[in-house]
Amino acid sequence: MPPENPMTHPNDPAFLAPQDHIPHLPQADAEGGSLPALPAEGLPSPAPTRPPGKPGRLPPFRTADYLEARQIELTLSLSIRPSFRVAQVAGMFDLNPVQHTTRQIRVTFGPLQPGWQLGLIVGPSGSGKSTLAKALFGDALYQGHPWPHDLPIIEALGPGPLKHITRVLTAVGLSSPPTWLRPYAVLSTGEKFRADLAYALLQATAPSASAREGSRFPPDSTPPHLPCPPCPEPPLVVFDEFTSVVDRTVAQAVAAALARATRQRILPCRFVAVTCHYDVLSWLAPDWVLDMATGCFHQHQSQRPPITLELFRAKPSAWALFAPHHYLSGSLSPAAQCFLAAWQGRPVCFCAVLPQPGRPAWRRISRLVTLPDYQGLGIGSAVLCAVADWLRNQRLRTSITTSHPAMIAYLRRSPHWRITRIATVGRNFGRPAATSTGRRVVSAEYWPLTPS
Repeated sequence: MPPENPMTHPNDPAFLAPQDHIPHLPQADAEGGSLPALPAEGLPSPAPTRPPGKPGRLPPFRTADYLEARQIELTLSLSIRPSFRVAQVAGMFDLNPVQHTTRQIRVTFGPLQPGWQLGLIVGPSGSGKSTLAKALFGDALYQGHPWPHDLPIIEALGPGPLKHITRVLTAVGLSSPPTWLRPYAVLSTGEKFRADLAYALLQATAPSASAREGSRFPPDSTPPHLPCPPCPEPPLVVFDEFTSVVDRTVAQAVAAALARATRQRILPCRFVAVTCHYDVLSWLAPDWVLDMATGCFHQHQSQRPPITLELFRAKPSAWALFAPHHYLSGSLSPAAQCFLAAWQGRPVCFCAVLPQPGRPAWRRISRLVTLPDYQGLGIGSAVLCAVADWLRNQRLRTSITTSHPAMIAYLRRSPHWRITRIATVGRNFGRPAATSTGRRVVSAEYWPLTPS
């Protein structure tokens, strides 16, 4: 996220319409909660030692092995090539090179709850986070991906179903279709981080070949005369340097979006973040935390802080910040009534409303854009309902027509909106959209059965 400047601040008079401030906005699908402090004492009491594996590598990770706390000890040793400069530095500071090329890591890991979904390994740089993650989780640790230089990321992410790929991209906050059509090399650093995160999650959650091709037996049945197989653990994704390359406000947004998608089973996997940044702890809200600074493991039970937004009436000039991220035309009608939402003093979402010809009591949502760094948190849907509520207080009804997969999914499950029609571009309304020759378009009207 670039530094704030007067032209992008939500309180700038160039963006805001005079005297128009809408103070109350529903939280973006978040609840408050207290955050317990990390333990300050030293290493926990010794626990039974885990059976040794290969040097620098532990046996394959299983939750069942850590239902009780276990002591993990790793010793890393490398021989270095002697040289005059090495001897000179060792003599100047009275150092033994052998001692400083051998490293020991000693931590307590566990106990884990059988149904855990999110974990966090955190600690200062040089504390052994990456080494432990590699030894403990093995191949589940994401090691990077050689992205093709001439393929858009939507194609380079693999051969899975498009619906599944877009769901994962939306879950990590990369839900802008224009971004999907760009090669990895031209993405910003923050967008590359999210693309890598999406690739790691897709590799773990891709539907298996047997699931795609079907089976001779119904999905919930067991072949006759065979015992029921044990239920496997969900896939595991471990991501090192989590949020290390993005702005800290953006890091909180990414952590919250990922936690939201995991808790809602949009991402059917377990996720472990490895980072040196403690500020993501309250936003990721993991089930367990391993603090490498102290070697302490503890269960973590708290909900992420609320996301409090401010909604303003805005001038059309505010659209310039959001236009590059809209999946349709970048133009804005001169008749549009504009709204701007801000979080922590930064503009995050834009909404524009137009009158409907021949229907004076109706308004239509013509533009709704959340900046890429803040996608996946439910900010767009919260702003949509807040604007519709404001129009309802003006005795106006609200409708929206969209083809964005994430917005269609929200409209279908929301109690505040009622689907009025489903169509495909280039076809008659009401006909199925089973092929890729048309784009599915859904229309809905605001129908607040419960307060939004």
